[in-house]
Amino acid sequence: MKKIIVAIDGYSGCGKSTTAKAVAKVLQYTYLDSGAMYRAVTLYFLRNNTDLSGNEEVKKALKNIKITFHFNEAKGIQEIFMNGENVESEIRGMAVSTYVSQVSKLSIVRQAMVDIQRRMGNEKGIVMDGRDIGTVVFPDAELKIFMTADTTIRAERRQKELLEKGEKISLDIVKQNLESRDKIDSGRSVSPLKKAIDAVEIDTSYLDFKEQVSRIIELAKERMN
Repeated sequence: MKKIIVAIDGYSGCGKSTTAKAVAKVLQYTYLDSGAMYRAVTLYFLRNNTDLSGNEEVKKALKNIKITFHFNEAKGIQEIFMNGENVESEIRGMAVSTYVSQVSKLSIVRQAMVDIQRRMGNEKGIVMDGRDIGTVVFPDAELKIFMTADTTIRAERRQKELLEKGEKISLDIVKQNLESRDKIDSGRSVSPLKKAIDAVEIDTSYLDFKEQVSRIIELAKERMN
């Protein structure tokens, strides 16, 4: 079977990352979390009070950020490191979630991340999720998935994730954050969130986890033959 690229795009809270990780594990592919990369950059900017309105300041900050992924054998998951520090947990907090769309809409940031992502995908055999993977990063990906889900259901999933990390945030605030991110992500001038023409749409609102993973595995195997 030939190696392919599986590109999974969609709205926040649709289960993209969890699904992508499971698909990569079954296919024995490398999983690349593009959203985590933008979150790591956002965390760096927050820690260093980077002025997003200053292009030179942003450019300088980007040069100081090194992003790598390492597999944690004890946990059985891949984790993101920023400048040698494991930031997998911290980047998932509400502080980063509130700010990440402002950072990711900057063209200079997106270009820097896309360059890194394309280099990572040179050898194929990868599963990557994000918001512009099938439209910008890998427009020639053999399999493109676009995941959607009801906003309230997405908010409930996100709230549960935050609670598990010790953050008690009301459902209304989580939902408002998601709606705000949807608007920014879909409306930005550079690499907006949109479904690729040849993407397969999967609504995960009422699908259980195994069903959505199995569906993507089935589609991937069709394209690997």
